[in-house]
Parts: sequence; C-alpha cells; structure tokens
Amino acid sequence: MCARDVNLFKWPKVPPILSAAEEEAREKYMLLWHEQLPQRFAALERFNHGYVASLPRKKDSKTLEIGAGIGGHLEFEDLASQEYHVMEYREQFCKELEKKHPARLVSQGDIHARQSWADGYFDRIVAIHVLEHLVDLPKALAEISRLLDSQGVFDFVIPCEGGVAHTLGRKVTAERLFRKNFGMDFTNICKNEHVNTFREIMYLIKKQFEVTHSSYFPLKVPLHDLNLVAGFRVKKRRAGASL
Repeated sequence: MCARDVNLFKWPKVPPILSAAEEEAREKYMLLWHEQLPQRFAALERFNHGYVASLPRKKDSKTLEIGAGIGGHLEFEDLASQEYHVMEYREQFCKELEKKHPARLVSQGDIHARQSWADGYFDRIVAIHVLEHLVDLPKALAEISRLLDSQGVFDFVIPCEGGVAHTLGRKVTAERLFRKNFGMDFTNICKNEHVNTFREIMYLIKKQFEVTHSSYFPLKVPLHDLNLVAGFRVKKRRAGASL
C-alpha cells in the first residue's frame, strides 16, 4: 500500500444522497439480496459463512454478530455451545431475526454508537459483509475494540471492493439483480452502500489489530485484485506492538 493511497483515506464518508425512489428500491433490494444469495451464489455464500464458522473458538464464549441481516449466518454456528448475540440496525430485519433466534439475544443498534454492553464483554465478534458499509469506520472499529475482551478475536469477511475481479463480478451478480427487479441505475445505490474499499478497511484494521488468519475466495492467493471476497481473524494489537 503506497503513501498516496493512505493520504486519500478519510472518514466519515459522505455517500451520494439517494432520491425517494432510490431509497425505496435500496431497502427492497437489500432484503431481496439476503433472500436470494444462498440459492443463486451458493459457493460464495458457503465461503462467507463457512470461513468464520470454521475458525476455532473457546467453549462457552460470548459472541456478538454485528449487521446480522435476516440471520443467514445462524445456521452455520453451533449456537448451543455459546452465548450468541445478534445486532442489526434495520427494524424489519430484527423482526426476521426474532423468528430464528431468541428475542433476548437480538438487539437493534448501530455499531457506530456506544452499545450497552460493558467493556470487554465479548470473547468473539463477527461481521460478515459489514465493514464496507460503515460510513465512520474508525469510530465503529473503536467500539468493536471496546466490546472485545483483551484476549478476544474479531472474525470478519469483506468484499475485495476496488479490486478488478470484484468490480467485474458485481456486474453479473448484484448489479444485474438490481436492474432486473427495479429497472434503475445501480451506480448510486452501490456507492451509497459500499463506502469503504478493501484497502481502506485493511489499513484501519492493521492499525488496531493483528491479523492471525486469512483466506481468499475464489483463489487462495492473497491478492485482492484476483479475488471476490476475503476473510480474516484478528486480535487486539498489544500496546507498543509494531505494525
């Protein structure tokens, strides 16, 4: 990553303002995408959830999944062996989550804001295709760090946003689905949703955390330009540890 790239990384992001019609289409599309992804892009979805679920964790851990959507990840987790909380900011999605998961473990909230849990409450935090959406990513990562135990792990999957393969792949997946169902241009919707690139996310991650494991899809080579998505396990960086 060159110095020129880092100098362009600024937050909070200011995504394009959507028209009322675009806002309505965006919300309907988000639900449609969550519903159709497992069937239409099964291999990608298996990586999205399977990578995180396959990583070892300590028994009886307290886990928080942020941006849980409508609960697509729940079936991949061993819920009986952990205290598994889910947080989602869309009220409609929270209602769907409560159909699949105990209501006491479902929270409506925004990770940009301070949450009610105590410092270090969670042994593990999960975020699957969430970090690319967060307009003030430094603030959100600070809250994730606060909620995570000093020995805890943060497991996440992100798109290789800004990379060649991901840009081309979106043309035949998300963009095609949106245009087919809503007959509108996808450009503003995409810019409004994916506000952070792969390089920006990993720049911030490596400032606060240490990467202990990673995997890329569909190729195993760790180059974001050649892959669609990537998964990481990180832990808090020790005070004074070098980058």
